[in-house]
Amino acid sequence: MSELNPTSRRKFIKNATVIAAAPSLLNMEPLKKSTIVHHVFFWLKEPGEANVKELTKGLQALKAIPQIKKLLVGVPASTEKRDVVDNSFHVSELMYFDNVKDQDDYQVHPLHKAFVDQYSHLWERVVVYDMIAEGISL
Repeated sequence: MSELNPTSRRKFIKNATVIAAAPSLLNMEPLKKSTIVHHVFFWLKEPGEANVKELTKGLQALKAIPQIKKLLVGVPASTEKRDVVDNSFHVSELMYFDNVKDQDDYQVHPLHKAFVDQYSHLWERVVVYDMIAEGISL
């Protein structure tokens, strides 16, 4: 068996260290088996920067709800156009909950109800995908 030269050995150790440290560097945590991922897509009645900003601001305020473990809010990415990619929505939010009960509690939380009352005039269509997730979250 041939030995690695010093340069290859250093490169190998450097790469192995980066790979080993990556989860902590990216703040990745293992998901619980009961983690619920709640992904909501919004299509606005009147698309435009002002309405996108208004809805995004309202969605960001939901992070005050204690049952939400992680909240991401965004707009469609400018990725490659493919038949399987639907980027027709205007705003999306992605939430993580520890379990179904927490997601159920979120639905009736006063801040969520106030969000719907205050911002529902902005959207014409909403689609929700909920799933039980396993793996690593970013």
